[in-house]
Amino acid sequence: MSRNIVVTGGAGFIGSAVVWGLNCRGIENIWIVDLEEHSNRENISNLKYSEYIPHDVFRNNLFKGIWDKEDIDCIIHLGACTSTMEKNEEYLKDNNYQYTVDVAQFSLKQGIRFIYASSAATYGDGSLGFSDDESKIEQFKPLNLYGESKQWFDMWVKKNNLLDKIVGLKYFNVYGPNEYHKEGMRSFIIKAYEQIKKTGRVRLFKSYKPDYEDGEQLRDFIYVKDVVDETLFFFDNRNTFGIYNVGTGSVHSWNELVNAVFESLSKEVKIEYIDMPAGLKEQYQYFTQADMGKIKQAGYIKEPWNFKEAIADYVLNYLQKKTFLK
Repeated sequence: MSRNIVVTGGAGFIGSAVVWGLNCRGIENIWIVDLEEHSNRENISNLKYSEYIPHDVFRNNLFKGIWDKEDIDCIIHLGACTSTMEKNEEYLKDNNYQYTVDVAQFSLKQGIRFIYASSAATYGDGSLGFSDDESKIEQFKPLNLYGESKQWFDMWVKKNNLLDKIVGLKYFNVYGPNEYHKEGMRSFIIKAYEQIKKTGRVRLFKSYKPDYEDGEQLRDFIYVKDVVDETLFFFDNRNTFGIYNVGTGSVHSWNELVNAVFESLSKEVKIEYIDMPAGLKEQYQYFTQADMGKIKQAGYIKEPWNFKEAIADYVLNYLQKKTFLK
């Protein structure tokens, strides 16, 4: 393959994992697009790519028209502010929404395969379910501005009748190597690991709904290696379009997750339940579960990692060794 594959957000968590996945196939003609001074270049220090382009330079070059479909085969657009606590709406409108519109319009004009990251945060409190049926897009009410910024673009795609021309992926709760730099937005597995190493115990939020015991709030947790497989399925299948969930279809509680981390470390389980911060209560999801029917119908058949085995792989082969995907 002589043309380049662009991965925006390519130095970040999921982005660097996708670059790793491409490298595993022997693909190295990759343009990584990300912040000029990314907080953790270690994510890509062991990976092979042909060019690193600052995200503002990439955007400006799209407007200048210096590239076309002879240069770029596919754009996997994963770059965004992913903080669920971000309060600057104007920033998210430009960085998450308008930037995605700009890249999408360029791709469509040039006939370049375009895959973008949406988010399960668009589903809000889950009261309307977690179906990736595009007829329901307008009904969802995200609980935070990050989720809204992803919802804005999903709605733009539908409004402009582009559901049969591009691919959107609603990522659920992703965890795994290369998330070290994400600070407060890291998965709870790495946070639990650090707490166990430091104090021998893990603190979990109490439940404020009678239907859920403390620590029994449920999530669809997906290992980043499965995310890579599901994402690259759409890289391979060029005649598949639309918006799809990227999850496992299974749910596990925070208690199960923490128990698996303790078990990986051969440590006694010690959990303390603490009050949830007031600012988080109104936007806390008690349940998420990806409806995987649509992606399976599209032809994706690979089974996800076993929950405990995935956590053990992450803990023992990455967190314990302080290593990255390579």
